[in-house]
Parts: sequence; structure tokens; C-alpha cells
Amino acid sequence: MDSELSPILQHQIFIKMNTGTVKFFNTTKGFGFIKDESSDKEYFVHVTGLKDTIKENDQVSFELQEGRKGLNAVNVKLV
Repeated sequence: MDSELSPILQHQIFIKMNTGTVKFFNTTKGFGFIKDESSDKEYFVHVTGLKDTIKENDQVSFELQEGRKGLNAVNVKLV
């Protein structure tokens, strides 16, 4: 049996879902910050990255995506 991974598995990307707390979200301006529970880092979130409506202190899950000024929270959902 060949020990190398198939070409499909070699290019598969695994996405880690992060969890955290909404520290701030301005609905008028459409942006805020989420504090990651595992690292205590805070990530910018824009209204375009939301799957659910969020407010301050909500518990959420999210993915990270490189933005213009660093990592942004995207695919943000309530947990």
C-alpha cells in the first residue's frame, strides 16, 4: 500500500471553528470585536461576516480570515 496521500487529501483544508464572546458590536456602523476564549485575542468582525445577529456578550463561534489589517472573524454564529 502506498503511504503517500492522494492528491485530493494533500490539498484539503481543515477549518478550525473558534469560540468566543462579543466584546463590542456597533449595529449602526456594522462592526465590532470578538474575544477568542482559547487565546484571549480580540478579532475584528464586520457585519458582512455574520451568519446571525449578534450583540455585546453573546457567545459565538467563528472562523478567521486574513483581512486588510490582520485576521477578521467571519461566519460568525450564535452558540
